[in-house]
Amino acid sequence: MDPGFEFGEFHLDVANKTLLRKGIAVGLTPKVFDTLVLLVERHGQLVEKDEFVQKLWPGTFVEDAALAENISRVRRALGENEGQPWIVTVPKRGYRFAADVRRVVAAEAVNPTAFPPANRSSRLWLKFGLPTVVLLLVMGSSYLYLSRSNRSTAMPVHSLAVLPLENLSGDPEQEYFADGMTDDLITQLAKFSSLRVISRTSIMRFKGTRKSLSDIARELNVDAVVEGTVTHSSERVRVTVQVVRANPEQHLWAESYDRPLGDVVLLQGELANEISRAIRVQLTPQEQTRLASTRRVNPEAYEACLKGRYFWSKRTEATTKKAIEYFQLAIEKEPTYALAYAGLADSYASPALAEALQESVPPTEAFPRAEAAATRALELDDTLAEAHASLATFKFLYDRDWAVSEAEYKRALELNPNYANAHIWYAQSLLWMQRPDEAVAEAHRARDLDPLSLVINANLGFILGVAHHYDLGIEQCRKTLDMDPNFALAHYRLGQIFILKGMNQEAIPELERAVALSGGSPRATAELALAHAQMGNKKQALKLLDDLKQLSKQRYVSPFNLALIYGAVGDKNQALDWLDKANQQRSPSLILLNLSRAFGNLRAEPRFVELVHSVGLPENEM
Repeated sequence: MDPGFEFGEFHLDVANKTLLRKGIAVGLTPKVFDTLVLLVERHGQLVEKDEFVQKLWPGTFVEDAALAENISRVRRALGENEGQPWIVTVPKRGYRFAADVRRVVAAEAVNPTAFPPANRSSRLWLKFGLPTVVLLLVMGSSYLYLSRSNRSTAMPVHSLAVLPLENLSGDPEQEYFADGMTDDLITQLAKFSSLRVISRTSIMRFKGTRKSLSDIARELNVDAVVEGTVTHSSERVRVTVQVVRANPEQHLWAESYDRPLGDVVLLQGELANEISRAIRVQLTPQEQTRLASTRRVNPEAYEACLKGRYFWSKRTEATTKKAIEYFQLAIEKEPTYALAYAGLADSYASPALAEALQESVPPTEAFPRAEAAATRALELDDTLAEAHASLATFKFLYDRDWAVSEAEYKRALELNPNYANAHIWYAQSLLWMQRPDEAVAEAHRARDLDPLSLVINANLGFILGVAHHYDLGIEQCRKTLDMDPNFALAHYRLGQIFILKGMNQEAIPELERAVALSGGSPRATAELALAHAQMGNKKQALKLLDDLKQLSKQRYVSPFNLALIYGAVGDKNQALDWLDKANQQRSPSLILLNLSRAFGNLRAEPRFVELVHSVGLPENEM
């Protein structure tokens, strides 16, 4: 009889091809199970790559990538091991199972000679009664197993996380492709209105993790997880994907695909369709039509677009410039590529977003370009949710057409109800339209879709604060900083809430930290000056004002930031003059006019009232 093994919290039952963790079955495909058995049987010893191939794929030519994929899945199934890894990679040679393993001997078979002779009734019982009971027990067990299995399979999947697809090329320069494929698959699945799909930002935090699928699912609060691998060459792409239910852990579907690179966009639609079937999602006729309408894209354009999105996601001035170059290259290769125009729109706008601490380009330069790119994207594909959401933001912040902006946000969320960025952007616009309850609800929805996004978590805190839930806002920002103590935006938002609550002394260290971590953001510097002025430290506020004026000789500094400091120190005329300049540049920061404590002494001034009207804000203070 085949032996069993125990290691850590696991029991490996070789005979029944089962891996148990604390008595609960862990789902493994047959090939992955056999990989684990070979490692555990030879624990402490090096198992050469050739031996894996001979025993797992006898008589077949297999690339190293297939073995690496199996090892990766074993590691994922086992999760993290405190103190040491489960499996050690020996470069260019093979793998070694490093954990302590105990062999479990199967119970010996019952020896019938060990019992005394039975009487006639006992013999009859053994001959007729016992087999009948055994049969009934087997039938009952089978029924329970099948009914549980069927019930488990029938359990609906309402939420899903697509983990970062693993790059098996062995080339770190190809990470953009695996990340882009992950992003595309998330986007396709996110269009299904009956399914909650976790956004890219949160799942990317699990890139390279050794956590088990069940632990990840629990952390993201999802019913099922998609994982897989990507191998990419100049002409072809190979993708392996599987869907695993989290609780109880159960494999729902797995498949491998090998396609020409030019068919990769079609493959994304096919994957989304297959996954929707595996988890029994009911698609609306409109969703089915959108899936079927996917078309081929020039491979060079597709790769350039992936690189553009990869660099844009880094959110720095340097990477945004690279993103713009790649999106422009994608459009050059395929002039009708709507997704590339949408990416270009977001990249043009990023350097003008003051509240994201990225303001380095005048709004009059950034937003018209961004709006033109988003408009072109929608001319090419009106079903592109990302372009609708981006256009909504530009209409709100730059054109100040709030009615059109809201219509665009609603259209974006109709097309992709799982688009977390659209929810948080819409929440912020609702806040300035003085609909705080709706804003808070939208912000919570964004956080549910992207629970590990630092930006969304920090902005949720700010929205709670502006809605006068100060303590909840402070708590939310502190939770964000628990995730990353060096996240500048969370320190900035926390400082803003402290100022709103009148806790200026507490605001100062938070805003100082935001200035340091952001590389000297003018926006954070202006808020820091406001906190000092509120504390009566006018001298320090004026020093920071002078610092910004000197900085403006080297790079763009929004007039709004200077107006805010002048207002904070009580210089009404200078504050109004700089606000007029900010209005001429159509600064997005002017939405803060009714909120900021810097302008409290200006609210009765005719010039200020006129400015509030021109921006489209209600007259009353928030």
